[in-house]
Amino acid sequence: MTKRKRPSQGNRKPQRPDQAAAKRQEERAPAEQPIPQHMEPQPAPLEQVDPGQDAERPPMASVDGRSAWRRLLRMGRPRPTKANLLSALLAVLLGTAIATQVQLTNSRGLEDLSQSDLVRVLDDVSVRSSRLDQQVRELEATRDRLKNGTGDTAEAMQQAENRVDTLGILAGAVPAHGPGIHVTISDPDRQVTGPVVLDLIQELRDAGAEAIDVGGVRVVASTYIGNQNSAIQVDGHSVARPIEVKAIGDSKTLASAMTIPGGVVESVRQKGGTAVVTEVDDVRITSVHEATPMTHATPAE
Repeated sequence: MTKRKRPSQGNRKPQRPDQAAAKRQEERAPAEQPIPQHMEPQPAPLEQVDPGQDAERPPMASVDGRSAWRRLLRMGRPRPTKANLLSALLAVLLGTAIATQVQLTNSRGLEDLSQSDLVRVLDDVSVRSSRLDQQVRELEATRDRLKNGTGDTAEAMQQAENRVDTLGILAGAVPAHGPGIHVTISDPDRQVTGPVVLDLIQELRDAGAEAIDVGGVRVVASTYIGNQNSAIQVDGHSVARPIEVKAIGDSKTLASAMTIPGGVVESVRQKGGTAVVTEVDDVRITSVHEATPMTHATPAE
């Protein structure tokens, strides 16, 4: 048997106790060494798939567009609570009421008037027709007397003077007075514009007004109505507010023409203003219209 030689104590270097403990710890647990760059893990190569194998794989589930929209609509749909249902019902009822009121206001005819309103309209038309018939009879009688020579010179002169007065009143060349109405239009918000005043003048003319004054301006056949900076102008003259209108004619017929359903009073009320119609026994119109010289028209023989 061969005996192993022990290393001589002279060749060993003495070690300290802490160094010996550290060496024993290194021998028990292998030291963590950094992985070299060429040893880093590489990603697995892509697997090559045979095209013939695609038929064997199950197809992927496709996203249906309709189902996606349906899902979004379902998510955004409000919850049918009592409060939401009550709000929707009130909104529908309010919209229906507004639409119905606007339609009735815009297309209100004789078939929508009450029995009392129809009776009043019929009375106004009857009175106007009777007055026109009487004027026609008087003019025909005057024509016959003058044509047959049964009248004297004084009567002819009187008829001529009456004709001049009538033409002067219609032309606005002379002041006038007689029974009629006063109309006062108050409009704090200035929503009553020229078209409303023009409708008022047309209604008065249709009702047989013989002389009309708007804000101190005499209204004749050539009168025009306009607006300028929220101010109403009559023949170029600004009219102060509240608007004062005077009209001479049959007072009851003129007043009925103003207050008829769908007439001027109702139109002003819809604009946020008020129109007050007053029957007067003696209306005095002192304003006159300056006649414009004719440049083209001449009397025909």
